[in-house]
Amino acid sequence: MLAMIRLLRPHQYVKNLFVFLPVFFALQIFELGHLVEATVAFLCFSAVASAHYVFNDYMDREEDRKHPTKKNRPLAAGTVRPGLALSVAAVLFCGATLAAWLFSYRLGLLLLFYLLLNVAYSVKLKHLAVLDVMTIAFGFVLRLMAGSVVTGIPLSPWIVVITFLLALFLALAKRRDDVLIFIEKGERTRPVIDGYNLEFLNAAMVLGASITIVGYIMYTLSPAVVDRLGSDRLYLTVFFVIGGIMRYLQITFVEKRSGSPTEILLKDGMIQLSLAGWILTFAALIYMHL
Repeated sequence: MLAMIRLLRPHQYVKNLFVFLPVFFALQIFELGHLVEATVAFLCFSAVASAHYVFNDYMDREEDRKHPTKKNRPLAAGTVRPGLALSVAAVLFCGATLAAWLFSYRLGLLLLFYLLLNVAYSVKLKHLAVLDVMTIAFGFVLRLMAGSVVTGIPLSPWIVVITFLLALFLALAKRRDDVLIFIEKGERTRPVIDGYNLEFLNAAMVLGASITIVGYIMYTLSPAVVDRLGSDRLYLTVFFVIGGIMRYLQITFVEKRSGSPTEILLKDGMIQLSLAGWILTFAALIYMHL
């Protein structure tokens, strides 16, 4: 049972909290109806995400056995039978998609597209350099769209672009970790690393970090955003964004442990402090008008 839980990767559900962002930025976080709708989307996305993780681990089990940490995944380690794993994945996908369809056919269609995209990623796209990290980043945009379709809250172009840029930055850091393993240990954990090297990834990460920060600054100073959110002090949250991104760059370039963004979020104190500071400050500015 413990191995099966590890296979489903419940700690990764933190990514699906992006479905709540449309409600947060629309100043409706205290609207019970919208919170319930977003929670349904969160649960459905989490179930489908687990189904994809199982399928991806099934496809990668031979390569994972060469990885210093991924070799401990249940399918790679042999602690869960492949047939059982795929059966659980099928049940999760069918159950979540049916529930989503009954709740909102748009959410059902979005979940189906999300799974098809991730299956394409597991089978082919993850072997194509650049396209692989862009696919991962687009998955976060789909989470935003899920929160939008169930609540009826339109998405701001700002939130879509900045979310994509931030997710792309994190995906590049993850790929850099794969390249480092190959350089230091000679283990080719992913065929796609042939399309990357440290020079390219370092430049791409710095570029991504810079564009993300500048884009966020422009967002906080945008007259339309200031007018809609009712605060001209949103720029105060920029400090937390810069601090969080710089800390992630430090983790990537200095500490060389950017292989799991979720684990970094759950374990790194400075990242957590930056995120908490951003959420509290942003919420205070737009909800309490401080």
